[in-house]
Amino acid sequence: MTLTTNRLNSLLEKGNQQLLCGGLKGIEKESLRLTHNGFISQTGHPHALGSALTHPDITTDYSEALIELITPPFADVKETLSYLDNIHQFVYQHLDGEILLGASMPCGIDGDDSIRIAEYGSSNVGRMKHIYRHGLWHRYGRTMQSIAGIHFNYSVPESLWVALHNQENSALDLQSFKNDGYFGLIRNFQRVGWLILYLFGASPAICKNFFKSRPALMAQFEEFDNGTLYHPYATSLRMSDIGYKSKNQASLNIDYNSLDGYVDSLGKAISTPYPEYEKIGVEVGGEYKQLNSNILQIENEFYSTMRPKQIAKSCEKPTVALKRRGVLYVEMRSLDLDIFNPLGVDESKLRFIEALLLTCLLTDSPAMSEADHKINNANQLAVANEGRKPDLQLQKNGQKISLQDWAEEILQAMQPVCAILDNNALDKPYSNALEQQREAVKNPDLTASARMLAAMRDNKQPFARFALKTSEQHANYFRGRHLDEATTAQFVATAAQSHAKQQALESQPQRPFAEFLQRYFTQTCEQDHD
Repeated sequence: MTLTTNRLNSLLEKGNQQLLCGGLKGIEKESLRLTHNGFISQTGHPHALGSALTHPDITTDYSEALIELITPPFADVKETLSYLDNIHQFVYQHLDGEILLGASMPCGIDGDDSIRIAEYGSSNVGRMKHIYRHGLWHRYGRTMQSIAGIHFNYSVPESLWVALHNQENSALDLQSFKNDGYFGLIRNFQRVGWLILYLFGASPAICKNFFKSRPALMAQFEEFDNGTLYHPYATSLRMSDIGYKSKNQASLNIDYNSLDGYVDSLGKAISTPYPEYEKIGVEVGGEYKQLNSNILQIENEFYSTMRPKQIAKSCEKPTVALKRRGVLYVEMRSLDLDIFNPLGVDESKLRFIEALLLTCLLTDSPAMSEADHKINNANQLAVANEGRKPDLQLQKNGQKISLQDWAEEILQAMQPVCAILDNNALDKPYSNALEQQREAVKNPDLTASARMLAAMRDNKQPFARFALKTSEQHANYFRGRHLDEATTAQFVATAAQSHAKQQALESQPQRPFAEFLQRYFTQTCEQDHD
C-alpha cells in the first residue's frame, strides 16, 4: 500500500494538510442483554429506554435482547466516546438486574428457540422490520442474530473534498467526485481491512452451545475445554464463515467500482429469486416468513465489511437514497467488541481506524474484478481463522506475502497521515496509536484475541464464564457512576418522545401489508409522504 504522493503532496504543497483533521466519527455498538445468571434475556426491550423503532440512540438489532447503542457523529473522538459512555450509564439505570455481554460471540443461548426475534410494534414499518428478521431466521438460523459487533461511521471532512476536487481539476461535480472518492476508499479497505481483524479481532473462541442448532459446524474447531471451541490462531470468528455468510452471498458479485454499479448490482440481488428461499415461501397460512424469496430481502442483508451510506428518508430504500443524494459517510462493520473495555472500544483504536480510512482515501484505488473480490475474501477468512499463525501468507497482487510484511507496509503508509492528524498535539495521539499497533504486528501475543485466550487459560475459565465475569465487572463500573441530572433528563425526554412517535405511527390507518410492501419495493410509497 503506497500513498498516492500526488494527493498528499498537493495538499502539503498548498498547506492544506490540516484539512485531513475533523472528519465526523460515530459509533453503533451492539450488546446482548443477559439475565444476572448469564442466560439470554427473554424480556422485551426495556420500556424506559424508549421505542426500539423510533429512538435515535437506543434500539435493537436482530434479536429482542440485542440492544444497539448509537452515537451522533462528532469531530472529536473523545466526544463520541463520552456520548457512548452516557448512553451506557442511562441504559444501566433501567436494566433491572440484567447485564450487557461484553463479547461479540454470544453465550447464555440455548439453540434457536432461546432467541426472541426483535419486535417493533404494529405499524407496517414495524412489521416489515420484524418480518425481515423472520426471514433471516429461516435463511441463516436465529443463532446468528445474537452476535454483536461495533460499527464505526466516518465522513471525510467537507473542506477536504473541496480541496481534492480543486487540486485534481476534476470534471465531475463535487458530489460525483465524493462518490468516486468514497468508493475508492471502500475498495482499498477491502484490500487491507484484514488488518482490523488481526489487531482488534476479539472472538477467537465460541461456546459449544452456539452450535446447538447447527451441530455439523462443530467439526471444524478444536476443543479449548469442555464448554469452548476455538481455532488456536483465530482472531475474529465473528467475521469468519460461521457468521452472516451463506453460499448464495459468497457468489454475489457486488460492484464497488462506482456508485451506479453498486446500486445496480445490489438491486439485482434484491430482485433475483433464489430457489432455496422460494421453498420457504413468503406468506404461508396468512403469516409472513420473509419479505420475499429473492437472494436478498433488502439491502441490509448483504453482509459486507464496509457500506457506503446516505440517510434514507421515510419509506426510501437505502440504494435509492444513495442514488439521489450520493454517499454521505462510510460504515466500517468489522470491529469486534473489546471485552477488556467497558465501552467495547477505546480512543486509541478509533484514532488508528480513522488514520487507516484516510490512508485508504489518499491511496490509488484501481477498479476491482471478481477475482480481486475472491482474493480479498480469502485474505479476510485466513486472518479471521488463523491470523496469529506464525508466518501466515496472504495474497497480494498475485504474489504471496507474509501478514507481518504487508501489515508493516500499511503502517508505513499511515505514518504521514498520523503525523498530520496529530495536529501539533504534544502527546501525538495518532502516531502513538500507530506505534501501539506496530508492536502488536511484531508480537501477536499483544493482539486482543491472544490476550483473551491467555486470560481464559490463566483463569482456567471457559469462554462463557470468562465473558460473564468480565461483563459483570463492566456492569459494576457503569452502575457505580451517576449520570448528571441534565443528561438523564434529556434521555428520559427522548425515550418519551420515541414512544409518542411510535404511537402516532400506529394510530394512523395502515394499508394492507402486502400493498405496503409492494409500494416499498417499487418506491411508490413515497407519494404518501410528499
